[in-house]
Amino acid sequence: MIAVIDLFSVLLLIAGAVFFLAGTLGLLRFPDVYTRLHALTKADNVGLGLIIAGLALQAESWAVAGKLVLIWLLVLLAGASVSYLVANGALKRGIRPWKS
Repeated sequence: MIAVIDLFSVLLLIAGAVFFLAGTLGLLRFPDVYTRLHALTKADNVGLGLIIAGLALQAESWAVAGKLVLIWLLVLLAGASVSYLVANGALKRGIRPWKS
């Protein structure tokens, strides 16, 4: 049973790393600040959620798993707030969204 939990944990950690990589590629490849913010915050939030899930499976107690989930929720809140501030600042400076 322990080997199955370890394997599932490793799969979650790898999936989280893939989402982080996808967010980084979106940051580098997308044409404007708004699409870059979207790619980065969505992918990083999902990636961190998967990593937290993988680490929570390895946690020694429910308290540790709860703290990990609390950290994830705080990062979600901070990421949304900072993304809003960056996008709002870009809009106030007159940076228009990219049109295809």
